[in-house]
Amino acid sequence: MVKILLTAAFIAAHVLDILLEHGFETVVTVRSEEKGKRIIEAHPHTPKEKLSYVIVKDVAQEGAFEEAVKSNPPFDYVLHTASPFHFNVQDPVKDFLDPAIKGTTGILKAVKAHAPTVKRVVITSSFAAIVNPKQHPTVYSEKDWNPVTWEEAMDHANVYRASKTFAEKAAWDFVANEKPNFNVATINPPLVLGPIVHYLNSLEAVNTSNQRLRNIIQGQMKEKIAPTGTFLWVDVRDVALAHVRAIEVNEAGGQRFFVTAGYFSNKDLVDITRQSHPELESKLPPKDSPSDLPENIYGIDNQRSQQVLGLKYRTLQQSVSDSIDSLLAVGA
Repeated sequence: MVKILLTAAFIAAHVLDILLEHGFETVVTVRSEEKGKRIIEAHPHTPKEKLSYVIVKDVAQEGAFEEAVKSNPPFDYVLHTASPFHFNVQDPVKDFLDPAIKGTTGILKAVKAHAPTVKRVVITSSFAAIVNPKQHPTVYSEKDWNPVTWEEAMDHANVYRASKTFAEKAAWDFVANEKPNFNVATINPPLVLGPIVHYLNSLEAVNTSNQRLRNIIQGQMKEKIAPTGTFLWVDVRDVALAHVRAIEVNEAGGQRFFVTAGYFSNKDLVDITRQSHPELESKLPPKDSPSDLPENIYGIDNQRSQQVLGLKYRTLQQSVSDSIDSLLAVGA
C-alpha cells in the first residue's frame, strides 16, 4: 500500500478526493482537531486505515513537520500544498515570507531527517514564481522565473508573488545542496477557480481566487467590473490531478509544471455567470461592459503538463458554472 502525507490548503481537499479514488492511504495535516474531524466526517465511506490526520498548528514553526512525517508504515510520497494566499498583509515577513519559505524548507528537512522512504515531494508553487510583471516574455513556460528581490518583497503588492518565488527556489536549492533520497516536483498554477469544498469553506473563508466570483454573484461588480489582474486561470480539480499525477508518473521527478488552462478576464466570468445562472441577472453589470483582456497578451506553453502528466483541461464555462453552484450552496 502506497502511503501519502498531504499538507492541507484549498487545493488539498480536491487532491485528497483524487488520492482516495486512486487507492492511496492518506494522512492530512490540519491546524486543529476540529478541521481534522470535519475531513473524516466528510468521507464516511472511506475505511479509517485509508484516511487519517495529524495536527500541525503552524507550518512556519521550526520543526513543525518533524512528528508529522514519522509514520508506521512509513510514507512513500509527500504532497505539500499548504501556503498562505490572501491580501490581509500586516507584516510581509511574518504573514507571507516565513510561512511560505520555512514551511517548504521545514517539510523538506523533516522528510530528509525522519522519512527516508519518501521518494518524491510534490510542492504547490505558483505562476507567481514564473511571472515577470516588469517585462513579460513572448511566451511563458517552466523555464521562466519571477526576478523579484527581497527588498521588493517588502512592498505589500509584491509579497505574495515573492513568497512563492523564494519558497520554490528554496526547495530546488535544498535538493541541490542537501542531496536527499527524494526528488522534488513543483506545480505552478495561476488563478485557481473551481468548486469550493463545503465542509472546509464558509462563505466568509472562501479562498481568495474564488472571491471574485462571489463578488460577481453578490452584485459587487454591478456598477463596474473590477480589473482582472492576471489573465491566466486553471480549474482546481485539474491542479489537484496534476499533484497526484506528479507522484504517479516517474518522469515528473525534478520538474516544474506550468499548469494553466488559458486566458480569461473578469468580463468572461460575468458573461458565463449570465449564461449559466440567468436568475442572477439583476446582480450583474450591463452586457456591453468592456473586457480588459489585452489584444497582444503574452503566450503560454503548458505542453509539459499535458505530455508528462496527461492533463486535459476543463473549460472556463464548466469551471465557473460549477464554482457558482458551490458558492450558492453555502449561501452566496
